[in-house]
Order: sequence, then structure tokens, then C-alpha cells
Amino acid sequence: MIKPEIPNNEAERLHALRALKILDTSHEERFDRVTRIAKRMFNVSISLVTLIDEDRQWFKSRQGLDAPELPRETSFCGHTINQDELLIIPDTAQDERFFDNPFVTGDPKVRFYAGFPLKLREGVIIGTLCLADSKPRQLNDEEKQLLRDLGTLVEREIQSIQLATIDELTRISNRRGF
Repeated sequence: MIKPEIPNNEAERLHALRALKILDTSHEERFDRVTRIAKRMFNVSISLVTLIDEDRQWFKSRQGLDAPELPRETSFCGHTINQDELLIIPDTAQDERFFDNPFVTGDPKVRFYAGFPLKLREGVIIGTLCLADSKPRQLNDEEKQLLRDLGTLVEREIQSIQLATIDELTRISNRRGF
């Protein structure tokens, strides 16, 4: 297993994530709706909205997975936050980064993964909208665009939180952020 690299802008990324005050909050229908749609639309067993801090990926929304969080060092999404575009792993058992990952070799036996990096307004990536399944598969161009579209919906919801709590000029929390 190859652990995800730490992004070059990790300090900025973590600061932006903390400023949102969204970690460890209750589930929200606006995010759950997207993960439910994604799970059905792509016919996968797992769909998640993840936020990644120093040592974990925490699930703001989850469908098909009971755990509220997983370690960052074994996460697929930890790899996704290092790029600006979709990360698609058609068969995790054939990928050198993941073939011996405990989530591939054990439950939930992930064989397919697709993740969309979630960006704040300034381009900082804080998490993912991702899909996982126990069967290998490909995404065609239309499915890739659908995942991008759903990911953009999640981004807009997170950015609305950012706009409501962060002062545009000073980039610090306003009174709604406290």
C-alpha cells in the first residue's frame, strides 16, 4: 500500500477546513441527498462526502458505510486531494497504490473507486465526493461528467457555508463563524 502524499498546501488546507467549522457536525440533508442520488445513479455500494484533516477522513455524508471516519493513511480520498481532477481506480486489486490496502483485502472489499476533489472558492481542496464498490468497473465519459456535476453541487453547498462564515476581505471568521 502506498500512503497518500501530504499536499504542498497542507497548512493552508487545514486552516481553511477548520475555519468552516463543519468537521464533526451532524449530517445534513443537502449532502445526504447527493450521496443517495450518487449511490443509486452509479449503482455502487458506497457513496461519501469526505472531509480530510491531519489524520482522518471524516464523513459529512455516508451511504453504504457504517463508520463515521477512517484513517487518512489508508484512504483512497487522501490520494484524490492531491489532484485537481477525478481519481478513478477501475480495479483497486490491480493498482500498486491499493492492492494491499486493508479496505481492498478486507471489508468492505473495495475494488472500484472514483473520487471528485472538493474545492473551496480559492481552490483549496478539503475533501471528496467519492464512490466505491466491491466490483471492478469503468466510468464512461457521461458518467465521469455526472460525477463532476454532483461534486460541483457539493462544492457549492460547502462554499455557501464558507461565504456565510468567512469575511471576504479579512478571510477570518465573522460572527456567524463563532
